[in-house]
Amino acid sequence: MSMQKGLSNENLLRLEKFEHDAEASIPFLVSDEKSSSLKDAKLLPYLAGLKPSPTVNKFEIIDTKKNIGEKTKDVSKGTVKPWVHFVAGGVGGMTGAVFTCPFDVVKTRLQSDVYKNIYKSSSSLHSSNPVLSAGAHLKDTFSIINNLYRLEGFRSLFKGLGPNLVGVIPARSINFFTYGLTKDFIKTNFNNSQEATWIHLLSAANAGIWTSTLTNPIWLIKTRLQLDQKSSSLQREYRNSYDCFRKVMKLEGIKGLYKGLSASYLGSVEGILQWVLYEQMKLIISKNSKNSNSLNNPNYEKSNWDSVVEWGKRSGSAGFAKFIASLITYPHEVIRTRLRQAPMENGSPKYTGIVQCFRLVVKEEGFVSMYGGLTPHLLRTVPNSIIMFGTWEVVTKLLSKF
Repeated sequence: MSMQKGLSNENLLRLEKFEHDAEASIPFLVSDEKSSSLKDAKLLPYLAGLKPSPTVNKFEIIDTKKNIGEKTKDVSKGTVKPWVHFVAGGVGGMTGAVFTCPFDVVKTRLQSDVYKNIYKSSSSLHSSNPVLSAGAHLKDTFSIINNLYRLEGFRSLFKGLGPNLVGVIPARSINFFTYGLTKDFIKTNFNNSQEATWIHLLSAANAGIWTSTLTNPIWLIKTRLQLDQKSSSLQREYRNSYDCFRKVMKLEGIKGLYKGLSASYLGSVEGILQWVLYEQMKLIISKNSKNSNSLNNPNYEKSNWDSVVEWGKRSGSAGFAKFIASLITYPHEVIRTRLRQAPMENGSPKYTGIVQCFRLVVKEEGFVSMYGGLTPHLLRTVPNSIIMFGTWEVVTKLLSKF
């Protein structure tokens, strides 16, 4: 009985040795071009897709393509430097701002009580049908643009574009740079290099705070210039951006440059929602693309056209994310514009804080005024986000090659 057991163990050892020899000989079965030049026998198992087993003195078959793909994926992620996001974000923000500036002028005026009576439309404000009301708002928006062009000239459609670009370029650069840097730091140090919704949320909040703090003076000047209108003497209060800056500093001090900052911090919620929704939709687009292609052909390789289609979907998702975020958080835009308005004739501001401004607007004009200028705002921000994020991706890809 003991002899049979010994023979069984010996046969088992022989069988394992035979398996090991057979696996080790696999590399020699390939063409001479691949095997004859190999000097180190230790590399042969890896060429055949084998790796040493930690438990048995033999080799296990591994998925070489999968490992190479994972390594390539990791390397491609690491090639995007923070400065690339900084430059690409600025270029994307600038492109979007130029194309959508006329809607920004209309939105700012509709948010302000200075132009409330001038642009008031009874059809859009009193229609109980939401579809008719939306159509009336759309009609009013383009009517205001037409009136601006006729009465104030073509240049009036781009009033405030100078300080807007001065604000947009660093704002978007800071936002994309800070968001990417914060996201990489948190996921690397606290989440094993894995992305998660809470990481996107914290990264967007940090980016929003830094962006609002550093660029608020620029947005205040832009708002003052867009609300500036000719008086009875046909003279505007501010001649240009520098004149506006000088007068604000002289009459209101440095604190005047940071009016509306608290509302800007509150408005960071919009940016947070947009980033979180954008990241989730980007993940869905990527998964759907992989699943559809793998079902039709397991060995399918993405073509240039597929990449363009996915780029379009991601850009569109940025616009949709902005649309949802704007609907939820829009009242802060009205409050921020009111807080940035020039003081009244007696020199004292009409609106002194977020709560006071909200109560006063609702009391005097009704809650519907908290959504004044929503239509031109959406007409501007949705395509602006599509253009900005789309341009950001393209510029990022181009700069990553350097």
